[in-house]
Amino acid sequence: MNKKAGTDGQRYIPYDRRTGPESTVYFTRDLSPQGLKKIYERVKGPISGKTAIKLHTGEPHGPNIIPAAWVKELMEAELPKATIIETNTYYDGDRYTTERHRETLRVNGWSDFTTVDITDEHGTTMLPVKNGKWFEEMSVGKSITEYESLVTLTHFKGHTMGGFGGSNKNIGIGCADGRVGKGMIHGKDGEAWNVTEEELMEKITESTKSVIDFFGGHVAYVNVLRNMSVSCDCEGVGAAPVVTPNVGILASTDILAADQASVDLIHAMTEEDHHDLIERIESRHGYRQLSYMKELGMGNDRYVLIDIDNGDQEITPAKAVEGVTPFEG
Repeated sequence: MNKKAGTDGQRYIPYDRRTGPESTVYFTRDLSPQGLKKIYERVKGPISGKTAIKLHTGEPHGPNIIPAAWVKELMEAELPKATIIETNTYYDGDRYTTERHRETLRVNGWSDFTTVDITDEHGTTMLPVKNGKWFEEMSVGKSITEYESLVTLTHFKGHTMGGFGGSNKNIGIGCADGRVGKGMIHGKDGEAWNVTEEELMEKITESTKSVIDFFGGHVAYVNVLRNMSVSCDCEGVGAAPVVTPNVGILASTDILAADQASVDLIHAMTEEDHHDLIERIESRHGYRQLSYMKELGMGNDRYVLIDIDNGDQEITPAKAVEGVTPFEG
């Protein structure tokens, strides 16, 4: 495992050097609609009332997003009254305006079975950020406040600026509205994209905190470790090739535990299998997402990993990735 000296954003902290309580993280190798439904069953307890599903619906024809067909099956079986939520993008592309965004949703198959709530189509609202370093409040899509629970369904992968995109990035960037909120995170000193490294990780995390504090304990986190390019799904068909093996699905009611366990599974791979993704995380100071979540009291970086494929055995990340094979397309 990497033990490089450096800042909190550059340094991976091995499990035996972490302190504090343990949360529960569930794991399945079953990368299918059935696996998604099975693992969601384990974390659905806090979900009630009007429910939003936050996921990255992707750029047109994006090859690596969670398949719409999987989400359709999950919604039909477990969340028939839930609504997928999104926001418009900060960059000028195929999801920059609501009109373009809805066309992209159609192209990617989401409109075939549901109506996505683009929450900043209705305006914006401010949510408080408690104990933040950078923000006292964050601008989010207005209609997010109409929901009572949040299911965070995340394609875990690398990210061009964030190092990795897990549940924290999915909420922190994905719920901030496309102009004001995302501008607060990315912009500085009159420049639209002037925030990087630790500052960016901390601002993303504070944005996330505003959202999960709003929902209280009514949030579940599901990370799908499949088609993990070093690129974000916002790069669509231009994403870097996938070279990291597929692993499975993780779920928890603790956001830090979910993202930390996902990163730990990447570290448990062989050097050949994880080199590109680890380099992306370290070079962007992505580990700061994890350490800052812990500093803000958003969860635990220690956890019990439960293998739901094998009688709920407690396993290590190394055991979870045992036998994974290189990505074959």
